[in-house]
Amino acid sequence: MKKFIIGVSILTAVLFLGSAAGSESDSFEGNVYDPGKLKPRDSALKVRVGGRAPDFSLPSVRGGRIALSDFLGKKNVVLSFVPAAWTPVCSDQWPGYNVIQDVFEAHDAVLLGITVDNIPSLFAWTSRMGKLWFPVLSDFWPHGAVSDRYGVLRSDGTSERALFVIDKKGIIRFIDVHDINKRPKLEDLVRQLDKL
Repeated sequence: MKKFIIGVSILTAVLFLGSAAGSESDSFEGNVYDPGKLKPRDSALKVRVGGRAPDFSLPSVRGGRIALSDFLGKKNVVLSFVPAAWTPVCSDQWPGYNVIQDVFEAHDAVLLGITVDNIPSLFAWTSRMGKLWFPVLSDFWPHGAVSDRYGVLRSDGTSERALFVIDKKGIIRFIDVHDINKRPKLEDLVRQLDKL
């Protein structure tokens, strides 16, 4: 039954994202900066699969701070680093995770969205996207320190488009530093969550 629910969630997400590509950009029309095609990857990882995930504490758009260690022994964690607010791919990627919230819950996992933008910009951007079920964290100051610690800070000061799956023991189980110009496939992330 669990696999059926997850399968339906993925199918729903694929259909949603396929149809939302135009509607998302419509809702952001005139408000999204398109940087054009970027170098697909521009950093060097400082962590590895099987290694301990570096702890951090970052301010949340919802208020307060969230630390990775808050989830140690309690939840699996997916870190979703995105380059910048108000850009096209990022504005489509995070709303897609709303469609598969039940998949995260079925895998006893929480998603943390991280970007180098400041809280006011993230507040305006996420408000425009609509309600996101997961916390959005600001790696603004010291600028990109967490992105740098993981090795996903690009030379222009933005972060890579990267996913890290971390188990309840704080061990990194999967890393995807994705082509910054493309959205990672939800199916690939779900397959990694299935392995936990």
